[in-house]
Amino acid sequence: MKLETVTHVPAGPRRVELVIILGLLTAFAPLSIDMYLPAFPTLTRALATDDAMVQLSLASFFITFASGQVLFGPLSDRYGRRAPLYGSLTLFAAASVGCALADDITALIGFRFLQGFGACAGGVIARGVVRDLFERNEAARIFSALILVMGAAPMFAPLLGGKLLIWADWRAIFWCLAAIGMVCLAAVIWRMPETHKAEHIQSLHLGRIVRTYCMLLGDMRFLAYALIGGLALGGMFAYIAGSPFVFIDIFGMAPDDYAVIFGLNAFGLSPWPRSTAA
Repeated sequence: MKLETVTHVPAGPRRVELVIILGLLTAFAPLSIDMYLPAFPTLTRALATDDAMVQLSLASFFITFASGQVLFGPLSDRYGRRAPLYGSLTLFAAASVGCALADDITALIGFRFLQGFGACAGGVIARGVVRDLFERNEAARIFSALILVMGAAPMFAPLLGGKLLIWADWRAIFWCLAAIGMVCLAAVIWRMPETHKAEHIQSLHLGRIVRTYCMLLGDMRFLAYALIGGLALGGMFAYIAGSPFVFIDIFGMAPDDYAVIFGLNAFGLSPWPRSTAA
């Protein structure tokens, strides 16, 4: 379905609908990471592998999730906000199906690699849509709402994953992620308008893109902030990768009980937004 380009802020239910869609797109990372954490020890046994290889399935997701954002930003500036999402969400859903059907750890790692590339566009393009439509103060409030989603998703994703382990098995977690990807794709196709104005479309000049990133890498203030953020997130992700084995294998905790503990930890770690004044 082709929707006209929207250049004004939607009002009423359409505004709420748009914010919900942007929230779902923003939540792809925590859903893809945290939902399958309670299944780590189960994956070790089911796929006849060791803890390190299961953790590598998380690392492979991070590699493409982080690096792919460098690509999808320029793509969305050239082709609009919707078109790149068609490809990324389709890839995410297909890779999730591949994860669900994986019969060894190597296949799971490979499909998680693809899944990360499919998941990375959502957050980048959601921020682009906000910048397209909202003025500075209102954009700050919308960004706060998206951060709230980012904070809530890590609390509920492992709870859902733990319950799916009880009701079915670890494969059901990835089937659920595939379904989420298809729902988001349908929402983008049928309900999310194009917000990138034709006059703002930028051609894909590799040299210009490289110069922009080189300029950022030469900015010491940017590097300092990036380093601080990276070190902070590094400690958190070390906990994320190791905690399932500690709580479930060593302490003998049930996967769904671990999900509750992780959710409480996520509540404390999440950057809950403060109210933004107009």
